[in-house]
Amino acid sequence: MAAKTSLRDYQRDLAARLQSAGSERAATKLGLQVGDGRWLVELRDAGEVIPVPPIAPVPLTRPWFRGVTNIRGNLCSVVDFAAFLGGDMTAAGEQCRLLLFGARYRVGGALLVDRALGLHSVESLKSRSAEGARAPWVRSEYSDERGDRWQELDVPQLVRHPQFLAVGA
Repeated sequence: MAAKTSLRDYQRDLAARLQSAGSERAATKLGLQVGDGRWLVELRDAGEVIPVPPIAPVPLTRPWFRGVTNIRGNLCSVVDFAAFLGGDMTAAGEQCRLLLFGARYRVGGALLVDRALGLHSVESLKSRSAEGARAPWVRSEYSDERGDRWQELDVPQLVRHPQFLAVGA
């Protein structure tokens, strides 16, 4: 009989296998829908993608800081990524997800996104030059065969950027 594996261990193993397979063939990244935009995240930067649990609001914080939630006994801060980027607040829905940051960042944080779009190969995307000034947390920009714009999130830059860290109102 096979030993039971926790969901967290399973997801970590799956991410490791996908990362190693991706490095052999093509750079595979996780696609996310954030408002009207499409984002890519390195698999090693994404801890988990989970359905949105109850979030407790925190008073005297910026509107894009949605609050904190309990993830398996650990408090996790939640940032509405669309609102942080200057867009509308993410409406609660069945497709909404939390992208937990990878354990290597030790920040206990997550981004609220509209939905996960699955894995995407960068080889299938065309690199494009930035339109105007690029935010420090945007690593690069791409377009797909339909002409849709994709931005690659630079998680290390985001989690240490003063604007992201300034949650107080």
